[in-house]
Amino acid sequence: MTKPTPLQDLQPDQLVAGIREWVACETPPHDAPRLRTMAELAAHQARQAGLQTELLPVGDANLPLVRIVAGAGAPGKSVLVLAHYDTVHPVGTVERNRVRIEGDRLFGPGTYDMKAGAYLALQALGALYRECPPARPVELLLVPDEETGSRLSRTLIEARARDAAVALVAEPARAGGHCVTSRKGTGFVHIAAVGRPSHAGVNHAHGRSAIREIVHQALALEALTDYTQGITFNVGKIEGGSNRNVVPERASLQADFRVVSAAQAQRVMSIVNALAPVVDGVRLEVQAGLNRPPFERSPQVSALLAQAKRVAAATGFQLDEVPLTGGGSDGNFTAALGVPTLDGLGAEGDGAHTLDEHILISSLPQRLRFWHGLLRDLAWIPAQAQS
Repeated sequence: MTKPTPLQDLQPDQLVAGIREWVACETPPHDAPRLRTMAELAAHQARQAGLQTELLPVGDANLPLVRIVAGAGAPGKSVLVLAHYDTVHPVGTVERNRVRIEGDRLFGPGTYDMKAGAYLALQALGALYRECPPARPVELLLVPDEETGSRLSRTLIEARARDAAVALVAEPARAGGHCVTSRKGTGFVHIAAVGRPSHAGVNHAHGRSAIREIVHQALALEALTDYTQGITFNVGKIEGGSNRNVVPERASLQADFRVVSAAQAQRVMSIVNALAPVVDGVRLEVQAGLNRPPFERSPQVSALLAQAKRVAAATGFQLDEVPLTGGGSDGNFTAALGVPTLDGLGAEGDGAHTLDEHILISSLPQRLRFWHGLLRDLAWIPAQAQS
């Protein structure tokens, strides 16, 4: 690994080389050794730039969350930057699908979602810190478990968000390079039905079918979908029974739901927790929760977006926001705590979670300058104004 190159001298091929190095470190969820290799690479590059860096173990598997800080002793609330370095792709995807360039596209697992965005944020932060210390602290958190819901990292993310003035999320940019200012909240429902088994031919009437009950519950959940309100329910998995000639004693389902607001989430949870059996003699066991709270657009988010738009215009492109999206991110956690949050600030490209995942090479220098300008305006400019 070579000495960091000044920001203004970075060329697309150098950025591609750095991103390829990150993508070559495959990081599927729960693979602690591979996640640690990637975390150590990112931490090494951060230390090369003089940034304070530590690996914080999260969960029983001690997955490494990388915390990178500039200006730890500076006054005021921090600028919090969130990114994740885990991907949905299994080990071997790099070898089978190859990290390759076709025209203006760099293909590879995790390029778009979201190693390129994380890499650009780190490069911009390092370049600014080499110029001078910031006027307020800047923290970059590289999370190891976002693709599985950030269940292990959530506590630390929320703890750092409570000390933050704003949050910037390096999730992939949307089509046209635009950003995200609101996301639905995501929740889960697990229902188990416990009935009474019996011989399907000899004593059918004695049985109480758990499968029959779970079908009723599946239909009840799906009926809660209301597109006009932005509420969706998806029963994605059903299991049950032992054999076709046995009235089934047990059955279960797993469902996903999405809501637009905290009020909707509370209402939906009340309905789910009040579910009752339809089939006489069958018992229900219901578990439900909100994985990620809704990321609701606020006036403070609007003000932060306006600032980012000015930086984008100075960088040479028009930054707009996309409509409310159903996908969640770690920005849901910060926004729910009232921290003004901008999301989808990462690399331009397409194909997230597919083998066609790619980023646009020609956009990388501009995207890096945008990150540099936004961080400078949020954390460095105040020092110049005070001098």
